[in-house]
Amino acid sequence: MSPASERPATLLICCGALAHEMLALVSDNDWSQMRVECLPAKLHNTPEQIPDAVRRKIRAGRAKFDNILVLYSDCGTGGKLDEVLTEENVERIGGTHCYEAYLGAAAYAALIEAEPGSFFLTDYLVRHFDRLILKGLGLDRFPKLRKKYFHKYKKVVYLAQSEDPDLATKAAAAAKTLGLGFELRNTGYGDYAGFLAAHRA
Repeated sequence: MSPASERPATLLICCGALAHEMLALVSDNDWSQMRVECLPAKLHNTPEQIPDAVRRKIRAGRAKFDNILVLYSDCGTGGKLDEVLTEENVERIGGTHCYEAYLGAAAYAALIEAEPGSFFLTDYLVRHFDRLILKGLGLDRFPKLRKKYFHKYKKVVYLAQSEDPDLATKAAAAAKTLGLGFELRNTGYGDYAGFLAAHRA
């Protein structure tokens, strides 16, 4: 076991859907003082459970870390997450969800204003499109549900964290499967990079 003086100084609490990207961001920048710990991505299906899950993670981490940051945006909690973080005196990244954090608030607002019917995919969602979207929504068994679920959408916007041509091809195929247009935006790590850089010391 490493001496206490060598322990990571900062705990990063994030959604499992961000795990791959946040681990890569920390590794790419050699921020060895940061430790990424994730809560299950499936919590997004029950966002009302996110605040208490984050609180438990914060309290479990206090004895092991000097600082704690939360990489959840509001994520459908209706402000409840912010109430918990105020009580626990812990800071989170801004925004309403990871799409806004990846794009940046101004770019996200402009995109939604230009086309409200945008369905977003990230690297994580592209990798797991069949499981989360096709099977998760029952579209593999009941293709006719596509029109019911997606009739208000006009295009898929793929927010790419990596410049991976295979993922881009899969994202375009996903848009075709849903019968929607397709747009690719290379966001990289978006606001997450600046947020962590500002807290790296």
